[in-house]
Amino acid sequence: MTKNTIAACTLLGTLLFSNTIASAQEDLKLHYTSPAKDWMTEALPMGNGRMGAMIFGGVDQEHLQFNEQSLWTGDEKETGEYQAFGDLYINFSNKDAFANYSRDLEISSSIHRISYVQNDVLFNREYFCSFPDKVMVLRFTANKQNAYNCKIRLTDMHKATFSASNDHIASSGGLSNNLLYGADVYVKTEGGQTKLMQDTAGYFISVSNANNLTIYLTATTNYLQDSKKGWRTAGLARSSKPAFLQKTYEQLKAAHIKDYKALFDRVQIDLGSTDAATLQQSTDKRILAYKKNQDHQLEGLLFQYGRYLLISSSRKGGLPANLQGLWNNSNTPPWRSDYHSNINIQMNYWLAEPTNLSELHLPFLDYINSIRDVRKKATSDYYKGVRGWTVQTENNIYGGSGWKWNPPGSAWYGQHLWEHYDFTMDKAYLKTFAYPILKEICEFWEDHLKRRPDGTLVTPDGWSPEQGPEEEGVTYDQEIIYDLFTNYIAAADTLKVDASYRQHVYEMREKLLKPKIGKWGQIQEWETDRDDSTNRHRHASHLFALHPGKQITPETSALFNAARVSLNARGDLATGWSMAWKINFWARLLDGNHAYKILQNFITLVGGANINYKEGGGIYPNLFCAHPPFQMDGNFGYTAAVAEMLLQSQSNAIRLLPALPDAWPTGFVKGLRARGGFELSFNWKSAKVQTINIVSTSGLPCKILLNDKFSIKDRNGKTVKYKKGEDGAMEFATVKNGVYTIEVI
Repeated sequence: MTKNTIAACTLLGTLLFSNTIASAQEDLKLHYTSPAKDWMTEALPMGNGRMGAMIFGGVDQEHLQFNEQSLWTGDEKETGEYQAFGDLYINFSNKDAFANYSRDLEISSSIHRISYVQNDVLFNREYFCSFPDKVMVLRFTANKQNAYNCKIRLTDMHKATFSASNDHIASSGGLSNNLLYGADVYVKTEGGQTKLMQDTAGYFISVSNANNLTIYLTATTNYLQDSKKGWRTAGLARSSKPAFLQKTYEQLKAAHIKDYKALFDRVQIDLGSTDAATLQQSTDKRILAYKKNQDHQLEGLLFQYGRYLLISSSRKGGLPANLQGLWNNSNTPPWRSDYHSNINIQMNYWLAEPTNLSELHLPFLDYINSIRDVRKKATSDYYKGVRGWTVQTENNIYGGSGWKWNPPGSAWYGQHLWEHYDFTMDKAYLKTFAYPILKEICEFWEDHLKRRPDGTLVTPDGWSPEQGPEEEGVTYDQEIIYDLFTNYIAAADTLKVDASYRQHVYEMREKLLKPKIGKWGQIQEWETDRDDSTNRHRHASHLFALHPGKQITPETSALFNAARVSLNARGDLATGWSMAWKINFWARLLDGNHAYKILQNFITLVGGANINYKEGGGIYPNLFCAHPPFQMDGNFGYTAAVAEMLLQSQSNAIRLLPALPDAWPTGFVKGLRARGGFELSFNWKSAKVQTINIVSTSGLPCKILLNDKFSIKDRNGKTVKYKKGEDGAMEFATVKNGVYTIEVI
């Protein structure tokens, strides 16, 4: 998008929606009135895509537990586990009582703030984790001189060695797989003194009578995302004089905010107002009171929190977000804190394209590319005589894979390769990056599918995660392969290449065993009609074709209705990530009220008064999704689901408000993306769209479903002609980087 286009779009949005934008941005913070006691449920996350920390905000002792996303054990065969890195402790000399405590995470700027009064002194802290400067920065100020007296200590989870100087402590170590790592903490004060000291626990920096205090924390490994180079650089990239120490705090903060907001501010949302008294409450109390308070701004906050978490755990040049984003305090985390291939890593990225964070999709796509060679060898060793590759269920950063083989896993990865193109229309990316991978995954299935005597193609070793018998033709497998073949065909057509192989894939797709409708009207999970209508399993894998696939749509009415029957049978309560998926399902079924019912179930406090919430799913006081324990995919899936309720583009035309619940009669959204290279901002009143701003980044024709009378004008105010098809959708020509305004009359 050109600068002029951005300016034009911004001007249109400002003129039409300025009041709504202001209200949508007012409440974008998590707020608490006491320090965190528990890492998983109360501490707050921050990160720069590679490095992150959970912040406790204690008064006597501040504690940051930190991670770096490439600190993994294992190798190309052994899955290993994602590791905790270390902790930073700041112990304060003053142990007196305190008052007026506030702990906030402002997700509109990715700034963490803490304030309190102690002995008539107002203490303030401000933390951020900078992507441009690759450092975590902690700033401590007070309204009285000489207020800070503390001890700063860096610890390690893997028996590192430590070195130190007056204002610097460094850790250096290695894991059993020869991965090297290191962390550095630097301290600057204004006024007062710093002194390096040592006790039986190791080095610490003593700060005496400082007016203000700034701490800088970095962590790194020698991981390299390249199997041909052994996944390692020669050593750690560490500087004795890091560039960030030459910058002022305000310079670092300004660069951080500019970088972060360039991503975050692309999307704004307003789902309705919340009364002022509720907005003044702490976030945990708001969750607890949510169902009786109609707290629509909490719903919007949780939507934007998912975007905050993805920006904080998945940045260009790094690794993808894992089961816990990148936040982990254990060397034996649940499910290894891995890349789970039977939905979880995929769900992490459902929000990336529609919520205008396309660049953040790249770490997952680059990861897929990086493991190809390792997976080809492992796949050919296990599945004799096949080309291409696939994965097992548990996966690490070196291509190592464990637990059960998940044959359609790589095909599901392939959906993300296509979706990135479908939203961006980047043909260079499709040609040089995505297409070769899609083709080799198709080759795996060409070799692995079983052909029955009647010509039907079935998977020979299917399983419906994570339950049921292992047998041929499981619906989950068949639907994902259908999606892979469909996307490959579209890619070949777009690039006008491999016509004969494209035709072969088309013929294979037509011969695939298709979803079947069972005896109680459901989509059959297995080829045999054995589904149990009382089964409430968290996985609903046989509905992949409804979401995130595109095989079942309103136009395939019989399957569409059968999917509804299956989903009703699965029930509305589940683990957190499963409820997030169900919101997406019901949005695709165009049932906003049912989607909203599950959305309300999702916003259930797990912790505090509801610590033993029996159904399992919900959110913790810090808004982390509860599996339990926490899994980040639920947060990401929730954000994707809200986007699906407001805009869909998987079918033949863009649908606005396809699953709008009665609870959101009036609202606004800016910056959602649609397939075909479109960016849309629109508001609605009495459940009807009022004004739509559309930016075309591709210049392709725009097809959109609207039932009302309307007018279309381009950026110059000129009326645009359109045509209306039999399906009721209107279509109009666009130019690349063109801006259009549709007003409903």
